[in-house]
Amino acid sequence: MALAARLSCAVLLAGVLPTQVMAQSTTGEISATLPATTAVGRGETAQSLGKGFVAKQSAAGTKTDTPIIETPQSISVVTQQQLDDQKPRGISEALNYTSGAFTALVGASNRYDYVALRGFSDSSVDNTLLDGLRLMSDQGSYSSFQVDPYFLQRIDVLKGPGSILYGRASPGGVVALTSKKPLFQPYHEVEVTVGNRNRLEGAFDISGPIDQNGVMAFRVTGLARGMDTQFEHVREQRFAIAPSLAVNFTPDTHLLLQAYLQHDPEGGYHSGVPAEGSLFPRNGRYISRYFFDGDPTVEKYRRTERMVGYQFEHAFNDQLTVRQNFRYVFGDTRLRQIYGFGWASADELTRYYSGAKEATHAYTVDNQLEGKFTTGAVKHTMLFGLDYQKRHVDGFWESGSADPINAFNPVYGSPGSTGVTASPIDRWLEQTGLYLQDQISIDRWRFTLGVREDHAKASNLYGTGTPSEWSGSKFTKRTGVVYLFDNGIAPYFSYSDGFNPSLRADQRGNLLQPATAKQFEAGVRYQPKGSSTMLSAAVFNLDQENVATKPVGQIYYVPSGKIRTRGVELEARTQVTDTVSVLANYTFTNMKFIESAEGFVGNTPYQVPRHMASAWVDWRFMPGYTAGMGLRYVGTSWGDNANSFKVPPYTLVDLMLRVDLARWDPSLKGAKLQLSAKNLFNKNYVASCLSNSYCYWGDARNVMAAISYQW
Repeated sequence: MALAARLSCAVLLAGVLPTQVMAQSTTGEISATLPATTAVGRGETAQSLGKGFVAKQSAAGTKTDTPIIETPQSISVVTQQQLDDQKPRGISEALNYTSGAFTALVGASNRYDYVALRGFSDSSVDNTLLDGLRLMSDQGSYSSFQVDPYFLQRIDVLKGPGSILYGRASPGGVVALTSKKPLFQPYHEVEVTVGNRNRLEGAFDISGPIDQNGVMAFRVTGLARGMDTQFEHVREQRFAIAPSLAVNFTPDTHLLLQAYLQHDPEGGYHSGVPAEGSLFPRNGRYISRYFFDGDPTVEKYRRTERMVGYQFEHAFNDQLTVRQNFRYVFGDTRLRQIYGFGWASADELTRYYSGAKEATHAYTVDNQLEGKFTTGAVKHTMLFGLDYQKRHVDGFWESGSADPINAFNPVYGSPGSTGVTASPIDRWLEQTGLYLQDQISIDRWRFTLGVREDHAKASNLYGTGTPSEWSGSKFTKRTGVVYLFDNGIAPYFSYSDGFNPSLRADQRGNLLQPATAKQFEAGVRYQPKGSSTMLSAAVFNLDQENVATKPVGQIYYVPSGKIRTRGVELEARTQVTDTVSVLANYTFTNMKFIESAEGFVGNTPYQVPRHMASAWVDWRFMPGYTAGMGLRYVGTSWGDNANSFKVPPYTLVDLMLRVDLARWDPSLKGAKLQLSAKNLFNKNYVASCLSNSYCYWGDARNVMAAISYQW
């Protein structure tokens, strides 16, 4: 409780997010409902926690509360139960069991949430939404925001272009986070976690009504964590708190104020090692996967995040609803690091120094008008929206050189940083989008039609001189159709456009042209009525033009041409019996350069495994005892765009055991003990590579024990 008191002192309340609050069941588990005054007959919604591993509603693909089976695009949902079972430390880790998602782009590093969807990692830190609004990270700088999974109640993954809803977006898809909402019944949780690498973590989650009439409710969630990383001399540390306040002014008017405050005094490790020495022996020797190529006297990554915002919703009647969602984001990032890049001699790595001081100010607002009406036998759900976002990052970057280091017998304390120069940076991006969507129901047919017009402006200054600027407009569209059979089978087909302007500059500082994408997708879902089962299969063809790649070790990008990816995704989520739940998936990705200024036509980009598969089984083998086991397979990937070497496949095993302590002693009702192990057999593997000079070690074994108490 001392931890709770300290974190509570940091509360800075502001913000909103309404549309949905929660109620606590008599078993102590949390189930999602609308406010008590409007919950009757609504059942599961797009923000519900899901039942077991299965969610049936989502707003990620339409911005409306839509059954997933009626959405003509692939959507995967990580439910609250899955988050509780697997206890991920970051968003990337939370998607380890999601089809189409490759989460090992930087191996064991947890500083940023890098996720590649359908093979595309070009906006891997800027493809994340929080409660429907973009997080506003900058993939071209060090200012990338994170939200800890403990503060979330579900994660939706929309695969394929989402530009008609969200404007600029990676063609591979978006990751939509849903934060925990206030409850109108009392709920309290405290949790303490210990683990290897000197991990110590405390968290609390407190919620309940403020009045007796169902008008106001609050929630305060907090966390403090410290641990060593896999790499010597480097730690992770985090303090975060999220206060929120829900207000039901009337049964039809809802407001939720919310803030998220996070401070990471130590941001962990972010670097790599050469292929020779990790994948292949270097003069008969291998570098340790615990090796740190920097220096503890220099290494520093500190990040502060402050997010405040609101969501407002008013229903004029059953047919017409208006919403406005807003968030302001501030970030402060400080970086000092020495990193290795290639061999300088038989035993020593060449090293460089980089530093940064960045301040980010960003805000985003989304206005929506949703109307439901009928024309003859045709039912419409029409959505009209206008959104705006702006991000500004300024500060300076430092660069220089450092003394080499012996990778097999490192000595720290005198890095010898020399030639350090500082250059100012000033980066901003602004976008306005107007969109229209119509969801049409005709008997068993479901049609989704959408169009959007975006206008974007960008400016980039690095060093002195005149900033490079770009502005332009883009029209995007999407169309899709679903047919619902009586037996729960629903085939679908869709076409969608993508558009992604960025602040990526070439070697001369000129901004590159926005990437554009086109996707055709066909699939089928199976959801037996009355069951907790969702089976899905999808095939797709996705082309991206104006692809940009970053030469390893450089700060600039080069235009690379056109990429085509064709793939298959299979996913199963089901409750087999009352005591057994299963989720399983398989991903096949065939990605090729179709056009390439660098001579890579026909090659596969690096960090794109051709095959991936995973499965997780939950088994309540006796009352109060639940075991979970997972298998993750990542197939062969290329280590560079020239396809000169491969990263071999690997298979990892995860394990979980949870005990309801009330089975031991009734006085411990509400207390649970959970033991978890990730990479149970401590497999030594390389997760992925960017080039001969840059490969990433995979996560070594992580073991933890968490004890929680709910009342």
